[in-house]
Amino acid sequence: MSNQAGFPNLTIGLDLGDKVSRACELDGVGRAVKAAAVATTPDAIERYFGGRAPCRVVLEVSTHSPWVSRQLESLGHEAVVANTAEIFSRRRRKRKNDKLDAEFLARQGRADVKLLYPIRHRGVEAQQDLAVLRARDQLVQTRTQLISHVRGAVKSLGARISKCDADVFAKRAAAQLPESLRPALAPLVETIGVLTRQIHAMDREVDRMQERYPEAAHLQQPKGVGPLTALAYVLTVEDPRRFKRSRDAGPFFGLVSRLDESGDSAPQLRITKAGDALVRRYLVSAAHYILGPFGPSCDLRRHGEAIAARGGKNASKRAAVAVARKLAVLLHHLWVTQAGYDPNWLESRRAA
Repeated sequence: MSNQAGFPNLTIGLDLGDKVSRACELDGVGRAVKAAAVATTPDAIERYFGGRAPCRVVLEVSTHSPWVSRQLESLGHEAVVANTAEIFSRRRRKRKNDKLDAEFLARQGRADVKLLYPIRHRGVEAQQDLAVLRARDQLVQTRTQLISHVRGAVKSLGARISKCDADVFAKRAAAQLPESLRPALAPLVETIGVLTRQIHAMDREVDRMQERYPEAAHLQQPKGVGPLTALAYVLTVEDPRRFKRSRDAGPFFGLVSRLDESGDSAPQLRITKAGDALVRRYLVSAAHYILGPFGPSCDLRRHGEAIAARGGKNASKRAAVAVARKLAVLLHHLWVTQAGYDPNWLESRRAA
């Protein structure tokens, strides 16, 4: 698969498009030997890459990259998925088109795969189950926006819909809508009721999903971590061995600060927000519960309170992110070791 100089005998850059993808093939000495357009369909990928000697194929992360990379690996090739957000985060390309991108990917993949910040896609089953959690999240967000709109419209006429849980809002609003607003808001209230029933159906699917992922139940030991957070964490990480250390989970979910050190300058920057946004939001939500009025006394809470006590701009937000980062590390540790959770382990150790 490689020549004596250590380079692959053939490296193919594949710039994925929604309908047509561009391929650029480099031989063992870096010469461009072929350029082609390939339809972005399983049959076309099979025809182009099937039946040839194993080679390295480099493609950008995209909507199509999960199934394309899996198909390439099933055909015996090495699929490298490049994280373009890392490659191009600091500079803009002055010349950009699909052909140039395909050649760029091939040359980077031929020189050093680490330059591409490669990522590893999850398996088909995990991707399908995670799609359930994402769909539920979209339903919840849509319902929240509709409830806010209905409440605001009612307030604009001097009336109010009494405070209630989102699950019963449709019934409450149907009884309390001003008659003058019923033509405008009744369809929205009915839609909120439909969304609520769909969310409940999704919740039942989440309960069934927990039976297939028993490790998610083990991760729900810390207060504030429920089925959604635990399942999203398990499905996104998929294989806990992907991290050499549990502390690598923080950067994986984008919960660490950006770095821009130069000489004596080391400014405090925002978090990277890398990785899965849904899991990061769940972790931060769990952190807010831990730091909130119903949160238990535990090491995580004391860690966040110590950061919040320092004061400064956005102290409470920084405390929540810090607790979320600690929680991401803790969940990985519990998963790998299968240990029981001691909420006051650090405090007991200090006392001893």
